[in-house]
Amino acid sequence: MSDKQHQYPVEVVWTGNHGSGTKTYQGYGREHEVRIVGKPVIAGSSDAAFRGDGARHNPEDMLVASVSSCHMLWYLHLAAVAGIVVTSYVDSAVGTLLERASDGRFTEVVLRPLVTIAAGSDLVRAASVHEDAHHACFIANSVNFPVRCEPRIVIESV
Repeated sequence: MSDKQHQYPVEVVWTGNHGSGTKTYQGYGREHEVRIVGKPVIAGSSDAAFRGDGARHNPEDMLVASVSSCHMLWYLHLAAVAGIVVTSYVDSAVGTLLERASDGRFTEVVLRPLVTIAAGSDLVRAASVHEDAHHACFIANSVNFPVRCEPRIVIESV
């Protein structure tokens, strides 16, 4: 396969000017909108721990969600190719952010998918597909922190 380049245009619009812009650190809102043509607007803010609106999505939430959903989409694809029938997939992912006095960074994301497969699917192969999905995931391949996967796989009861 030859290399292909894809672009993802996103517009981020700050909506937190409460009348005096950024005149003071406490005086402006962290609210913003993530706009992508043809898709619903995402209401964003910083995390409540950083003076944001806890009812809105924050960049940290969206980063963990990106890692989780990328892994899931690759897993479903590779499972289908391997003949594994997935009937349910729920990931309880957790990202860990280390905040220091001068900066901060994610130190890891742990994926904890609960995958239900149809009776007759290969349980051992279903587990090994997670490793393949991890290596294929574009997002996991792009971050500079470890992404661990601790899956649980159950066979659907008849």
